[in-house]
Amino acid sequence: MSAPSVRPVSEREARQVAEAAREQDWKKPSFAKELFLGRFRLDLIHPHPSPAVEDVRRGEEFLSKLRDFCETRIDSARIEREAQIPDETIEGLKELGALGMKIDTKYGGLGLTQVYYNKALALVGSASPAIGALLSAHQSIGVPQPLKLFGTQEQRDTFLPRCARTDISAFLLTEPDVGSDPARLATLAVPDGDDYILDGVKLWTTNGVVADLLVVMARVPRSEGHKGGITAFVVEAASEGVTVENRNAFMGLRGLENGVTRFHRVRVPAAHRIGPEGAGLKIALTTLNTGRLSLPAMCVGAGKWCLKIAREWSTVREQWGKPIARHEAVGSKIAFIAATTFALEAVVDLSSQMADEDRNDIRIEAALAKLYGSEMGWLMADELVQIRGGRGFETAASLAARGERAVPTEQILRDLRINRIFEGSSEIMHLLIAREAVDAHLSVAGDLIDPEKTLGEKAKAGARAGGFYARWLPKLVTGPGQLPRTYTEFHPPGHRDLSGHLRFAERSSRRLARSTFYAMSRWQGRLETKQGFLGRIVDIGAELFAISAACVRAEALRAEGDHGTEAYQLADAFCRQSRIRVEELFGRLWTNTDELDRKVVSSVMSGAYEWLERGVVDPSGEGPWIADATPGPSKAKNVHRPVH
Repeated sequence: MSAPSVRPVSEREARQVAEAAREQDWKKPSFAKELFLGRFRLDLIHPHPSPAVEDVRRGEEFLSKLRDFCETRIDSARIEREAQIPDETIEGLKELGALGMKIDTKYGGLGLTQVYYNKALALVGSASPAIGALLSAHQSIGVPQPLKLFGTQEQRDTFLPRCARTDISAFLLTEPDVGSDPARLATLAVPDGDDYILDGVKLWTTNGVVADLLVVMARVPRSEGHKGGITAFVVEAASEGVTVENRNAFMGLRGLENGVTRFHRVRVPAAHRIGPEGAGLKIALTTLNTGRLSLPAMCVGAGKWCLKIAREWSTVREQWGKPIARHEAVGSKIAFIAATTFALEAVVDLSSQMADEDRNDIRIEAALAKLYGSEMGWLMADELVQIRGGRGFETAASLAARGERAVPTEQILRDLRINRIFEGSSEIMHLLIAREAVDAHLSVAGDLIDPEKTLGEKAKAGARAGGFYARWLPKLVTGPGQLPRTYTEFHPPGHRDLSGHLRFAERSSRRLARSTFYAMSRWQGRLETKQGFLGRIVDIGAELFAISAACVRAEALRAEGDHGTEAYQLADAFCRQSRIRVEELFGRLWTNTDELDRKVVSSVMSGAYEWLERGVVDPSGEGPWIADATPGPSKAKNVHRPVH
């Protein structure tokens, strides 16, 4: 079997491709960006922004209809059992307008705000995570969002009405040997007159099995009249030469319509190209800036469900003469679920409202929400399994068969696991956020640590850096967090005191910036290889963002007279839990096993520890680690299943 057709690239070329695709400018303020620079700009998120009255009315009206649909027309047990969303359920979603939640009303969509779109995903995702994934992939990263941001008016007029009511879309970037490293993209789109000829194989095409329209990322070769580069196209899934070769099956999300799609000499009109040649990766990353909010939104829904089940179960289940919730070992888990759900909803709602108002740049906030939501959502589900004990490991069908309530605890754990990988793994998210977090430093001092820059360029960079740090560093010494009377509006009479948590966040923001500066001084160009350090820096930032969002949300709810006392209590509990994690992360910045771990890894990869693997058998089947993706005609049966 021939090897996968993947172009070899150097590490430097791969980084250059990724860097070129970044949004380089910061035209609007960013709370999270300032946070990493040691500037705690609470004014950017407080008072909590509020949606317009009409947006609330339309959003609540749709949520009411969607709730009724979820309760009466979604059979989550059937989807789990048959590993497929029934056609009639998908048709019902189309009739409801759920395919067009994010699409403007002038194209036949519902025109919901990001806030209500996320609330809808949390609701439908609680009924069936597979349906949540279908709707999210269609609207957050499928055809509608890239066309909204980068499409021509003709493209919007042509495709958006279809996406709003009848056609499901998918997003195709990943290949069998290409994940988060797009520089190695092998799928080609070769210009041919007024068309492009598309050849290649795409893996893990969420919605690809049932999609009518595809957003495909392909490499256009550079030639006369063609800039070339990674380019985005809208492709009709029914086009000649498009074959869905496999419907993939997974640990969770059993109803997910995810497959392998092969393109063999597929003719795509140039009019279907989104943006100019070479802009594909930038389009993908920009689309994800707000599109990433859909995953943490569904994690919020999962947290709410975990809290409900934990409360109900821990009330009726008794051990040693009292409900298990009254035992501290279990109670602490319930407190973690409740406090974390509150904070995660605060992060998602705040980020979503800022996205709707478009007054802040939320690329870091959305990425932090995705990273934090997926990690904390998984932990909450894991704690629920532990609270449920043996019943948490037992399937809902088995529980029902022996006469108990069919609670799908083990299923939610399986379903949530993919969120730590979907739309950028946690490891990649750490690096992506870290790159944005140190952007200001690289802007002024990047040439100093670039080995390819001349001495003259380094001298100019040194002068720029000197001026920047002379102004910046002194501001990291003291701040409002050291004054006992700051943020007193977060300690209203009769409520818990949240002002101390915000002072902690302000102090920690400056400490975080000092740590980053020290790391750059210590490691310089090698900082990018210190992924353990960078990951902890990002995790600290995520916790500080969550602390800030939780406090701001609690105060907003109090001001509105909506469960203010309870909100303050939850925010206080979360902040105290989070502060312990932050202190631990700060300690691990400099006291860790990163260096030793690297040596162990080298020994593992050299085979020095192969003796440790003895004494087991490997039940894996035969076959290559990575499937062959050589371009050519398909030899497989087409399992494409459009729902009409």
